Amino acid sequence: MNHQLLIAEFLATPWALMPERLNTVTAVMARWSRNVPADLEVLAGIHVDRAVREARRQAATAVSSGGIAVLPLYGVVTQRGNMVDDVSGPGSVSTQQFASALRQALADDTVSQILIDIDSPGGSVYGVSELSDEIASARAQKPVVAIANSLAASAAYWIGCSAGEFYVSPGGEVGSIGVWQAHFDHSQALAAEGVTPTLISAGKYKVEGNPYAPLDEEAQGFMQSRVDDYYASFTKAVARGRGVPIAQVRDGMGQGRVLGADAALAQNMVDGVATFEDVIRKVRRDMKSMTGSKASRLAQAQRKLAMVGAAG
Repeated sequence: MNHQLLIAEFLATPWALMPERLNTVTAVMARWSRNVPADLEVLAGIHVDRAVREARRQAATAVSSGGIAVLPLYGVVTQRGNMVDDVSGPGSVSTQQFASALRQALADDTVSQILIDIDSPGGSVYGVSELSDEIASARAQKPVVAIANSLAASAAYWIGCSAGEFYVSPGGEVGSIGVWQAHFDHSQALAAEGVTPTLISAGKYKVEGNPYAPLDEEAQGFMQSRVDDYYASFTKAVARGRGVPIAQVRDGMGQGRVLGADAALAQNMVDGVATFEDVIRKVRRDMKSMTGSKASRLAQAQRKLAMVGAAG
């Protein structure tokens, strides 16, 4: 793994991620920049976290039966899968892989309803808008329900609010509606070590925002414009999913903070507070109701045909 490339990716990416996670990410970036490997304690934690995540995914798969497909969305959201393998915590989830699982569920005739089980602090903005649109379109084919179990923050909230119904567990949190991008100025640290980088480039702005010099006003303005563009897409998707004006999303709904279950419900950020098991039971009831309604309509149509035949 090329950690320098990952550091560059981190610096270049706008994030829809809980800012509280920045401290953890920064510590990892600092370790990578010094080429210091993860210690045994960190590696042990990674192993435990990975085992927990896998067990939870298997449990979700076990629930996927009787016409319900449970799609797990756990960990930091990325576009193309897990970028790192030595960070303890929630792991990562790929928007591309999740979209593929969603399409499979839509194409499966044995699946009547889709439940998105979310536990994520958010992540990269890349691929999130596309996945959000795909979920919104999927609702025209099959009912799609989502639950924050127990966290749907930032990019994960962006994805979750695109479902037809969105719930949060009683001890859960949702929100962190916002986008940010980091710039690390290593110039003084390098100077203290007697290192003077020289960047050879072509293109006026090619090395704009590099970490070897302080961020100038023009570069900061451009970075802000990128963040603003993604924030506009984020708030538009939330407004669409929750059926509210964009101004209500921007001026309320935590304004970048995560909110607990009751506060989120009061702000119309979710449709209800329920446990994962509660939502499963509700989805099964809705499915039975849909099946009963379909059977009733079929019986009614058959009666009409019989009456027409008798009259003929």
